[in-house]
Amino acid sequence: MSTSSNGSPTVKFFSGEDIPLELHKVRIVQKLNLIPIEERHKAIVEAGFNTFLLTTKTVFLDMLTDSGTNAMSDNQVASMLRADDAYAGSQSYMRLEEAIREAFNCRYFLPVHQGRAAENIISKTFVKAGDVIPMNYHFTTTKAHIEINGGTIFEIYTDEALKVKSTHPFKGNLDIGKLKDIIKKYGADKVAYVRMEASTNLIGGQPFSIANMREVRQVAREHGIMVVLDASLIGENAWFIKQREPEFRDRSIKEILHEMIGLADVTYFSSRKVSSTRGGGIATNNEEIYKKLKDWIPLYEGFYTYGGMSIREVEAMAVGLIETLDESIISQSPSFIRYMVNELDRLGIPVVTPAGGLGVHIDAGQFLSHVPQTEYPAGALAAAYFLVSGVRGMERGTISSVRDAQGKDVLADIELLRLAMPRRVFTLSQVKYATDRLHWLFQNRHLVGGLRFYEEPPVLRFFGGKLEPTTPWPEKLVAKFRADFGNSL
Repeated sequence: MSTSSNGSPTVKFFSGEDIPLELHKVRIVQKLNLIPIEERHKAIVEAGFNTFLLTTKTVFLDMLTDSGTNAMSDNQVASMLRADDAYAGSQSYMRLEEAIREAFNCRYFLPVHQGRAAENIISKTFVKAGDVIPMNYHFTTTKAHIEINGGTIFEIYTDEALKVKSTHPFKGNLDIGKLKDIIKKYGADKVAYVRMEASTNLIGGQPFSIANMREVRQVAREHGIMVVLDASLIGENAWFIKQREPEFRDRSIKEILHEMIGLADVTYFSSRKVSSTRGGGIATNNEEIYKKLKDWIPLYEGFYTYGGMSIREVEAMAVGLIETLDESIISQSPSFIRYMVNELDRLGIPVVTPAGGLGVHIDAGQFLSHVPQTEYPAGALAAAYFLVSGVRGMERGTISSVRDAQGKDVLADIELLRLAMPRRVFTLSQVKYATDRLHWLFQNRHLVGGLRFYEEPPVLRFFGGKLEPTTPWPEKLVAKFRADFGNSL
């Protein structure tokens, strides 16, 4: 498919507007509700100001995550009707293996029920007490699995990674100098593997380049260290490579995927992201690695040919992986993200640039600069934004972090409100509404205050923790909204 330099289909609008064009039509719809702000206030209080604990009957636009929320294609839904519901040796699994070979060019594959299950298997197999694992950035569940098995992660991102406003095309690159320093300091035998995430979830869905991954691979090979690739957003990473890395401008997405995965020893993914279905998997071309991983599958996931998934999900995953090779499909979400990022940037709202994959990332630290980091500005912004819009985003900041041995918060590198943009789910008018309400909130940001925990789980607290305002700021925000919008929802 021919595309412009910014990744949108090459269709020019007479008006001169630069807007994304959907290359699909809507055939099935799901009704949404936009409830009054007073009801949203009640809902966020009941949820402990944690957007994870909201119910969808109170949510208008669900931008919490793209995990399992992407719209499935007609071909995916149709494929589920031919599922071979066998416990072992299912023909549906044979079709999934074929799709893995086509999309990833890997001979060996192990299915799991979701991406974090793959992290569990990989960590149990290769991480032991005292090991270190360098990576371009951590993901919450990745870090937890590594640490439970006695490992320590090192985030060795480049200087560009945490710059909110930037033009650097590959802020997800791993710093090669820092990688060499870690190997020298700890010894190659203590480096369980090097992990590359495509694309870096917690710092704005930023991609890495193939040139960088080649350097990582070269250093790792020199020291006999494995490279592990988290491919959950590999389609988007491949798209950015095609758009931003000159060597690959004329290469197909399939060729780019094969190049990336060929540089890794092990590739794992969440199908909830990469294939618009539930499930996940681990792929490799190394038989020895495959055999080490394989033994854990029956214990934690199920038999080798279903891995904890329903066979219908196996069928849909196979189709979704092939669809990942289609530029018109994987470009849709990045195009909408780019549109919203550009609009927010034009309005002066602090947003991570350049636009990445997964979603739009607002810099809550700048947005709510008057809220101390110890009062969780990203969480406060997520709650405030839901209150004034009905849009559910996700906190990606200190609430998503942990406490140290003394019980103090380990402050996040950056406080972000993530507004996920699942594939083929939202319309342009909905994106404009989300932008408009965020613009209003920015103009009234002085009304938003901080949060504090009153119920805090010891692990992954952002999923189930409950918080409360440090001051009565939500009531002030509701009053200002009514003053400005009248009876509008």
